[in-house]
Amino acid sequence: MKQLIILLLVAITGQKLLAQNAHFTTSGTIEFDRTINMYAIIKKEINKDNEAFMQPIFEAYQKAKPQFRTQKSVLTFTGSKALFTPLPDESTANSDFGDNPNSQQNNTIFTDITTGISATQKTVFEELFLVKDSVRKINWKITDETRDIAGYTCRRANAIVMDSIYVVAFYSDEIPLSVGPESFTGLPGMILGLALPHDNIKWFATKVTDMTIPDNKVIAPKKGKLVNNKQLRAKLDEAMTDWGDEGKEYLKMLLL
Repeated sequence: MKQLIILLLVAITGQKLLAQNAHFTTSGTIEFDRTINMYAIIKKEINKDNEAFMQPIFEAYQKAKPQFRTQKSVLTFTGSKALFTPLPDESTANSDFGDNPNSQQNNTIFTDITTGISATQKTVFEELFLVKDSVRKINWKITDETRDIAGYTCRRANAIVMDSIYVVAFYSDEIPLSVGPESFTGLPGMILGLALPHDNIKWFATKVTDMTIPDNKVIAPKKGKLVNNKQLRAKLDEAMTDWGDEGKEYLKMLLL
């Protein structure tokens, strides 16, 4: 009995020491790679009405272009605020089909978890918008699966957003800010890995830099026609009334 008590005391003491020595990243930058399966995305654009025209274009594309396109972005964070910023494409290897929203990085997103407000600057059909609204509410289901991403142990969570988009996320509670790439928030830590499996897109962190970030480096974008999410949706619905199934796919990515 005495030995059991001693072992329990040692275990409790060890857990306390680990908790005291645990390091949490509360300020810094995260570099992300956004990877798009261009073959899968282009194939979805082919239907019985355009097959004769599109299939030869798709086959030529497969012979000349790589399957995956990679784009880079950076998330800067401090305190309760974060700024997600796309970086210019370094390569034009997959520049064809550039009008497809899946192949673009349109969103510069400021998120303040304390106030629950986000501000997104995005270009839609050559018009610049500034979308100010509440942070998106996501009903996550956390699992036991884990993965190491950029040196951090991350836990998997799943969700459905916008009624139909299946999302897989990996978050780390070692970075205790409830944000991630694009507009994805609501987990008990930073999202370092994100995938939309049915939409053939994923974001994964490649580097986390733990550093002090001044407050004036994490500020909301200010340019663009001011709207909220509902108003932007109404404008897009009106503009894409006759687009059919193609319009639905475009709409998903433009509102994401």
